[in-house]
Amino acid sequence: MDSIKNRRTIRKYKQDDVPANLLNGLLEEAFRAPTMGNMQLYSVIITRDKAMKERLAPAHFHQPMLMEAPVVLTFCADFNRFVKWCRQRKAEPGYDNLLSFMNASIDTIMLTQNFCTLAEAAGLGTCFLGTTIYNPDQIIEVLNLPELVIPLATITVGYPDEYPPQTDRLPLEGIIHEEQYHDYSPADIDRIYAYKESLPENKHFVEINHTETLAQIFTDIRYTKEGNETMSEVLKKTLRKQKFD
Repeated sequence: MDSIKNRRTIRKYKQDDVPANLLNGLLEEAFRAPTMGNMQLYSVIITRDKAMKERLAPAHFHQPMLMEAPVVLTFCADFNRFVKWCRQRKAEPGYDNLLSFMNASIDTIMLTQNFCTLAEAAGLGTCFLGTTIYNPDQIIEVLNLPELVIPLATITVGYPDEYPPQTDRLPLEGIIHEEQYHDYSPADIDRIYAYKESLPENKHFVEINHTETLAQIFTDIRYTKEGNETMSEVLKKTLRKQKFD
């Protein structure tokens, strides 16, 4: 599909609405994604209301596309619905544990990617907000998510009002392993990351951030050990609160 080969993240949107029948149709198609035991362990919260977007904005560090996109979708790992069905059918579930969370998470991420692929093929633009798992507790409160439901991914959706360049990707040899995992030598690492490090925009990042290497932007500025540990604690507490412990 050309839409997959040519996909790019869209952060600026036209104010044209995304019709409910189009959105629901794409979601229904996306539900054909693989799912653990055909349980469909996910839910999707559709946000169009400006006031609700404003309430969600702090959890996403006020990224502008959240407010500018006509539609915001929050994809949630959801065992709540399945557990209720079990109990109403005289079956006692045992899904309040880490494995069940992982199963629901995998279901949810496959659904999310399926939706993005379908939406982009239909002429819509999307942006993945990775901030969802940074502040799940805040999103749970705003969206009134019950126990056994955890937000995993937020996607902004709308008609594109920009055509940005595609971001780089690592070469095939950097990711594929034949038969078994073959660990990387220093020479492999140099070769695999050579193109990424050579890009003018990445060299510019290094310059303006006063770092020695591109990797230091990730470790020292964007995704620091301190930040990761703090947000990990929030995620652990949220999993316990939502009964996935």
